[in-house]
Amino acid sequence: QVQLAESGGDLVQPGGSLRLSCAASGIRVSSTSMAWYRQAPGQQREKVADITSAGRTNYTESVKGRFTVSRDDAKNTLYLQMNMLKHEDTAVYVCYARRLLFHYWGQGTQVTVSS
Repeated sequence: QVQLAESGGDLVQPGGSLRLSCAASGIRVSSTSMAWYRQAPGQQREKVADITSAGRTNYTESVKGRFTVSRDDAKNTLYLQMNMLKHEDTAVYVCYARRLLFHYWGQGTQVTVSS
C-alpha cells in the first residue's frame, strides 16, 4: 500500500522559509515521478514543482528561483524547500506520486504566509 505523508507546513512571515517533507512508503522515490501541488481557497489545484526518476526538475513560473524540489533516496522522502515566501504562496501543499498508471496523493500540509 502506497502512503505519502507530508509535514512541515506552518505559519510564516513574508520573506521567510519553510521546508516541506513527504515521507513515502510502498514506493521508492528514486524510481518514481513525484511532484508538489498546492491548492489555495477558492482556487484550482496547481502543480508547483516536479522531479522525475532521473532527477530532472520543473517549476511553475511563480516559484522559480524561490522553491527547490529534491529527494533523499536513503530516507525515501521528497522535499520542497521554499524561500522568500509570499502571501500568495498560502495554500495546502500536497505530495503526489505517479507510478505506471497509478496516481497517489498525500493528505496535504497547510502553509500560511502572513504578517
